[in-house]
Amino acid sequence: MLKIRYPLIQGGMVWCSGWRLASAVSNNGGLGLLGAGSLPADVLREHIRKCRAATSLPFGVNVPLTCYAAEEIMRVIIDEGIKIVFSSAGNPKTWTKTLQSHGITVVHVVSSSRFALKAEEAGVDAIVAEGFEAGGHNGREETTTFTLIPQVRAVTRLPLIAAGGVGTGAAMLAAMCLGAEGVQMGTRFALSEESSAHPAFKQRCIRTYEGDTQLTLKKLSPTRLVKNEFYEQVNAAEERGAGLEEMQTLLGRGRARLGIFEGDLVNGMLEIGQVSSAIRTVEPVKTIIEQIIAEYRECLEKKFL
Repeated sequence: MLKIRYPLIQGGMVWCSGWRLASAVSNNGGLGLLGAGSLPADVLREHIRKCRAATSLPFGVNVPLTCYAAEEIMRVIIDEGIKIVFSSAGNPKTWTKTLQSHGITVVHVVSSSRFALKAEEAGVDAIVAEGFEAGGHNGREETTTFTLIPQVRAVTRLPLIAAGGVGTGAAMLAAMCLGAEGVQMGTRFALSEESSAHPAFKQRCIRTYEGDTQLTLKKLSPTRLVKNEFYEQVNAAEERGAGLEEMQTLLGRGRARLGIFEGDLVNGMLEIGQVSSAIRTVEPVKTIIEQIIAEYRECLEKKFL
């Protein structure tokens, strides 16, 4: 459906997924995604054109439907002839038919089988089922990926992509055994050389261990963060019952940019998935994909042949 060599999609992560990362993933057999959540419409247009110059292979755009400039972003996507859109964080009925009328394949991210059914009713072409191990914004259900995938598979026959805590070839095979046709990896590519995240952010993330990330901000939008000074402030506020207005004031503006893109490890939001605790090196995308596919094939041969 996506006309890619491997069933491997790169997450469209804020402040990580620019044209260098997306084109590198596409050039090495996966599907690269530009992360429109942190790209104003004019900057997104620039990244689309740079990505197209860097690869002749398919790539797409990830769009959080609740972002303030969604309509302007969609206009750029249509104008620039993008053929694949991954949508998230909103009602898929809003844009699916419009995008499809322009020949665009639409894939929607869900966190439950209930939302998977709603996405199917909206007419999407495929679904990403994302477990709560994932970094960044997350579903409220707190369902793990390997619990979620078979439950979504049971209610829909749409192509199904597993996401959340998937960072290796072995995990890729496991997701397929549970009913997925492909996987989406965010954290593994956020910590690649081509990711636009700040080097300090990458180095902090590859030094995480089990339990060093936590799902927080549950009163606003559940988000998995590395535990740092800012996380401790948020956690303390939530524990004392801070209201919505106080939480919004604490967050302010640009915390994710501050942490991920500018490398402020004290005051920034450090969004990353649990699987970061299993990653110890920052490597080129080419090396990462080669390792994933080699491990997938090795596990397949050992377990099933």
